[in-house]
Amino acid sequence: MAREFSTVGVVGLGTMGAGIVEVFARNGIDVVAVEISAPALERGRATLKGSTDRAVAKGKLAEADRDALHERVHFAVGLEALHSVDLVIEAVPEHLDLKQRIFAELDRVCRPETILATNTSSLSVTEISVATSRPNQVIGIHFFNPAPVMKLVEVVRTVVTAPEVVADVEALCARLGKVDVTINDRAGFIANALLFGYLNHAVGMFESHYATREDIDAAMKLGCGLPMGPLALMDLIGLDTAYEILDTMYRRGGRDRRHAPVPLLKQMVTAGLLGRKSGRGFYTYERPGSPVVVPDEATPLATDGALADGARAVAKVGVVGSGTMATGIIEVFAKAGYEVVSVTRGMEKSAKVCEAVKTSLNKGVVRGKLSEADRDAALGRISWSATLDHLADVDLVVEAVVEELSVKKALFASLDEICKPGVVLATTTSSLPVIDVAMATHRPADVVGLHFFNPAPVMPLVEVVRTIRTFPEATATARAVCAALGKTGVVCGDRSGFIVNALLFPYLNDAVKMLEASYSTADDIDHAMKLGCGYPMGPFELLDVVGLDVSLAIQRELYLELREPGFAPAPLLEHLVTAGYLGRKTRRGFRDHSHR
Repeated sequence: MAREFSTVGVVGLGTMGAGIVEVFARNGIDVVAVEISAPALERGRATLKGSTDRAVAKGKLAEADRDALHERVHFAVGLEALHSVDLVIEAVPEHLDLKQRIFAELDRVCRPETILATNTSSLSVTEISVATSRPNQVIGIHFFNPAPVMKLVEVVRTVVTAPEVVADVEALCARLGKVDVTINDRAGFIANALLFGYLNHAVGMFESHYATREDIDAAMKLGCGLPMGPLALMDLIGLDTAYEILDTMYRRGGRDRRHAPVPLLKQMVTAGLLGRKSGRGFYTYERPGSPVVVPDEATPLATDGALADGARAVAKVGVVGSGTMATGIIEVFAKAGYEVVSVTRGMEKSAKVCEAVKTSLNKGVVRGKLSEADRDAALGRISWSATLDHLADVDLVVEAVVEELSVKKALFASLDEICKPGVVLATTTSSLPVIDVAMATHRPADVVGLHFFNPAPVMPLVEVVRTIRTFPEATATARAVCAALGKTGVVCGDRSGFIVNALLFPYLNDAVKMLEASYSTADDIDHAMKLGCGYPMGPFELLDVVGLDVSLAIQRELYLELREPGFAPAPLLEHLVTAGYLGRKTRRGFRDHSHR
């Protein structure tokens, strides 16, 4: 039987500490809430009151329950007040020496059987535990912010934590209505180890002027379905906190360069640009602590209409290709009112593409998303061809043929001869260098990447890729076309993976390495990222959907171009692909899908 915790102490009443107090008090547990001084104690009391009052206002907590919750909390200055509690959770700032001093004092004050827990997100629980004479009763209980809302708790055991202590804490998490994942003491645990490498990489992308803050954030929200973009999330976490976590993980985690804080991060912290809490970070906020973003000198100007920034007029579009992407792109342009010329290799393929577009449009009618008149009008705008010569009078060509450089270069050389001057030539490649395709023509200034996401009629994001030869007018034209399609176009440079894949796949690769090291299970890692970070899918769910072979190919491209040791594909990923375990499409990947 797990032991019953009737009284819990919480040390440190900042955002996290006050949230943890609320979690326990909401679940009928008496709490002794401790701070270092009376003013700090009052701030903690105000934080708790504000949170519970908001919950009442939103109808998520009855007034009587709120009052009962507050009755269960006893506020006190100094650790002496914790002499008779069953469990203490420390939630003070992430400084090892501070935590060690507190744990040494807790060891002296608390009863011998009291469990001592730290809410650290990055420091070594083991190093904290050795400040006590009871390291076997020290454990990590890592709540996520905001603690009353977030379902995940990482339970971190050291090599000497007693098994019954782990079991008692796991039972407590269940009582609190939380989902726990139990793991060993390693830098960053699960969620932060995977999250902060990705966040740091995004900061590096911004620092190098590869893409704007708005485009990086929009790309990850719209391309991956994440609740927040990485730079907005950094502002929410606090840049000083993020820096401390990265620095600790770098020093403790084998000095992986993925966790070495990007220089810009240290500069911003030194300059006091800490994110929301200081009113300015990557974005500028209405006031310190406010979530409301206000325009600043880096905010892009709103453009009025399609022909802003020297964008060229586009009325007629050619789409070359007969696969899923080409079919989706034809539909997107036709529905948006463009005349479309579809070119395939032979009328048989054209007939198949035509049938696929009709089927998709009919589904739209059945679902009530499209009227029959709009469907007929869209189909009426499309002409079907098996020869590139019919692209002589189009204003934009979108190429969506097979991902082979030689095929694309040959096609672009032909388009160069056929198309009129001033036409923007776009490739939908997701992995090849756009400049290689552009240089197959005599007009590289007019060549861009237009990376649609699958399925093109549904996904709201398009990556607009400019090469070092692309003219600003061509980029502006591509972005204006995206806007006319009802899509969000994000502009980036011509680097492997562009924005989304360059940030997404190293994170997935890190997850595979974590599994490979037997640090945690695929299920727990997926739970941690979905519940701790709000991701729509866990990394292993996503890898099985994308296809392990596709993922490996993208990761190899990133590694070959950037030569970053941390980007080397995980051997486990290579082995699964060699074994033919490619994910859902072969019914076996990281999981067995044969019975689903």
